[in-house]
Amino acid sequence: MDKLVIEGGIKLNGEVEISGFKNAALPMIPATLLAGDKCVIENLPLINDVYCLTEIMKEIGSDIDIKDNGTMTIDTSNIKECKAPYELSNKIRASYYLLGAGLGRFKEVEISYPGGCNIGTRPIDQHIKGFEALGAKVEVDHGVIRCKAEKLVGASIYLDVISVGATINIMFAATMAEGTTIIENAAKEPHIVDVANLLNAMGANIRGAGTDVIKIVGVEKLHGCTHSVIPDQIEAGTYMIAAACTEGDILVKNVIPKHLESITAKLKEMGVDVIENGDSIRVIGNSDLKGINVKTLPYPGFPTDLQQPMTVLLTKAKGTSIVTESVFEGRFKYIDELKRMGANIKVDGRVAVIEGVGNLSGAQVKATDLRAGAALVVAGLMSKGITEIEEPYHIYRGYEGLESKLISLGAKIRRIKE
Repeated sequence: MDKLVIEGGIKLNGEVEISGFKNAALPMIPATLLAGDKCVIENLPLINDVYCLTEIMKEIGSDIDIKDNGTMTIDTSNIKECKAPYELSNKIRASYYLLGAGLGRFKEVEISYPGGCNIGTRPIDQHIKGFEALGAKVEVDHGVIRCKAEKLVGASIYLDVISVGATINIMFAATMAEGTTIIENAAKEPHIVDVANLLNAMGANIRGAGTDVIKIVGVEKLHGCTHSVIPDQIEAGTYMIAAACTEGDILVKNVIPKHLESITAKLKEMGVDVIENGDSIRVIGNSDLKGINVKTLPYPGFPTDLQQPMTVLLTKAKGTSIVTESVFEGRFKYIDELKRMGANIKVDGRVAVIEGVGNLSGAQVKATDLRAGAALVVAGLMSKGITEIEEPYHIYRGYEGLESKLISLGAKIRRIKE
């Protein structure tokens, strides 16, 4: 078992370059199935989830070359069917994007039920609802999902809950359906827009991405293209919070400030200095932070993927803070680990009440999922003493060059392989 060892209490200073957005990159890789051609995706984050999805795509017949600079060339022209093996698709949540892409191109697809972080119930009923509305028959049998259609026909689809995955998967399936598909109550996250831009570059006809109504006019065929992934707002937000936690001064480069407005607003409300400058944001922390209330919401609200690091920061603030998790009910599992470090937090269902304690203390803790792991790294950076994080593999699923980036900012962090 590997572990991360952090010597805390050091103010982080310097510049950090943000990688491509994990949540945009992952659906883009299966999206290339729809082209049946050679595609080039630039600015991919070199993270474990990307490598895992790459293996799945190779297994079903893709020809893939990925460079150290994050440029992937992927040719899906030789793929004859889309059946993803259990041992790979079970490892990663994003494998479910093969459903929409495979259905769109072959009108038939089979994968095992997707894996991913254990952060509560994550049903795919809205995905299935969309596929069935387009004319597909969907079976779920012993952990295997099968979708099949004689043909796909455009339809009006209203999502009962806002779902990023369902929005993207329905876009995939609808790109080559007959007629027009309208998705209402669609997710509006920046990566929805980025994926739609990729599909349009392939020849799709998609309008309204970034609003709650997306219109897709089906086309007969798609083609290859070149596309660059947008910066990762969650990685950027994590480093912004790390600057505030350590009372540091970090220039976060290669960002789209508009995507970070909810994080910026909350940091400023606490008393952190945040300065926007084109495609970079400078965050200057201090010791005089006040408690606030945070509620996670779909974009443009405060992102659920930054709830855990923000909760760590709130342990440093004066007074009482309240965090309400409205997206995933299982996202407070890491609280017990923070308590080991001296945090004073009480959880009641989806609500956490945090009493500021000023400083945390280093301890031996365990990463329970990707974003919880990132939160524990931030906690270790701000704590007195040594923090050892077990099972850090979760973290490498979503953060490229974590140690090297933190070391460049002055952190004392190392990975021990056992």
